[in-house]
Amino acid sequence: MNSSSDFDLPDDCWERVVRFLNDEGDDHRHRYLKSLSVVSKLFLSLTNHHKFSLTILYPTLPVLPRLLQRFTKLTSLNLSSYYGDLDALLIQISRFPLKLTLLNLSNQLTVPANGLRAFSQNITTLTSLICTCLYSINSTDLNLIADCFPLLEELDLGNPYKFINHIHSNFPTGLEALLSALFKLRKLNLSHHYYLNDFLIFHLFKNCKFLEEVILPRCQRVTNKGVACALRERPTLRSLSFSGIITSRFIDSLLSLKGLTALHCSRMHISNQFLISIAMESLPLTKLVLKECTGFAYSGISYLLSKSQRIQHLDLQNTEFLSNYCVVELSLFLGNLVSINLSYCLRLTDSALFALVRNCPLLTDISMESTKIGSNIQNPDSLMDPVVKPQVKYLRLARTFPLPNEKIIMFAAIFPNLQLLDLRDCVDITEEGIGQVLWSCRKIRHLNLTFLRLKSLGMSFDLPNLEVLNLTETKVDDEALYVISNRCPSLLQLELQRCADITKKGVMHVVKNCTQLREINLNSCPNVHAKVVASMVRLRPSLRKIEAPPGFRLTDRNRKLLSSHGCFLNPKCLG
Repeated sequence: MNSSSDFDLPDDCWERVVRFLNDEGDDHRHRYLKSLSVVSKLFLSLTNHHKFSLTILYPTLPVLPRLLQRFTKLTSLNLSSYYGDLDALLIQISRFPLKLTLLNLSNQLTVPANGLRAFSQNITTLTSLICTCLYSINSTDLNLIADCFPLLEELDLGNPYKFINHIHSNFPTGLEALLSALFKLRKLNLSHHYYLNDFLIFHLFKNCKFLEEVILPRCQRVTNKGVACALRERPTLRSLSFSGIITSRFIDSLLSLKGLTALHCSRMHISNQFLISIAMESLPLTKLVLKECTGFAYSGISYLLSKSQRIQHLDLQNTEFLSNYCVVELSLFLGNLVSINLSYCLRLTDSALFALVRNCPLLTDISMESTKIGSNIQNPDSLMDPVVKPQVKYLRLARTFPLPNEKIIMFAAIFPNLQLLDLRDCVDITEEGIGQVLWSCRKIRHLNLTFLRLKSLGMSFDLPNLEVLNLTETKVDDEALYVISNRCPSLLQLELQRCADITKKGVMHVVKNCTQLREINLNSCPNVHAKVVASMVRLRPSLRKIEAPPGFRLTDRNRKLLSSHGCFLNPKCLG
């Protein structure tokens, strides 16, 4: 018999094993580390070194020192769901010798000035700062960011709720100072910064010599002439997202970006000549977004795609002229396509879908929401393609009507490796159809059945990979929850909002049996008693986020319970 020492491996070999398990891609990240960490102290130590990102919620604060001492290799902190004293939290974090490169402060009321000063004095490695959807931001905040983090390479200030003092010209002055200080800036998001003007845009492109990606949609004071002049200052730009009017001067400037790989135009009026000019210049585009754009025709997009056959990501949402014939022809130029969005292209049916999967061998992600897939159009091209397409992993068909059982069952047979399936508002699908879909697609991890008239999932078999299940406003009851709790052992997130037929009994079945459950939504569930929150938290230590049922009140006792278990309650429940 072999002794245990025969199976010993050097630590560096185990490091390689852990690294392999942790590098399965973003969708699988850290999936295996939790199980691995309980095997032995050695494995616990190894997995600790492979935890690179951490999301902190308010109740986590008492145990934060232990977490930061345990995960010494952290490079990313997400505080976007933190609702406590952010200054105090950042000051506490700054006391640890971390080499953080990314900090996410999105969804906060204000920029935490005192905390950022303390943070920046001790953590000098930060290169990415995300501050999207702030309630308010002012010029002083911009000066603070410039002073604290002069080595930033990525800055996201997109979609603020409101600006302070911009009427008195303080905000443009603050932004000018910020852009002058961040000499290493590579990526910048200033979407919905409506005070932006031509001078600031020119200053951005001229001063930031390493700039590669800029996001500037809906900046109303920026003129086409201003953008055209600015683009000439930064010929190394690789990605541009903008809105405005296309003129010949703008086209000439855009074509000077010889390394442009991503172009994002949204809700704009563009011409065929614009697309043809890009094609003739042979720009190395791999991503093209023309979401809800008008003014161009099939001849323009066809010419561009025929000349730019490196496109991997294509978004033509709400392109009214697109027909099945158009998509069939375009698919012949898309041999490198990985993802496509054709949602709200109301003339498309099954023929378009089958042409894409037949002619695009690398295609994994398909969005065709609000199309006519499933309609009973008698066309030989719309018949089932008998060849299985294992590469397709993400399929979004929300609001497709009519979409009968037989169609979605057929799609499931063709795409057996689906990991995400979105069938929101596909109201013709029944329990029988869903059951057969799940039988074919055993690898499914994310399933959205919002607004379907379902009482169950129609299954009597296990779904070991299902992690996210959305049953919002369905007719599921306690019996259905009992089946789900026994058949979906890996469930992480369960959405039950506005499910009127479930009670505490069914919810507790799920909480008891789904041992990895992290999030549950019981908002507007009238028959679930508010006291279920305390029972869930005590029974399931893995819970991290709860949308409470009606009538829940956050008493001091409940607050203490949630805090001790590291569970976050949606702020809407705090009143």
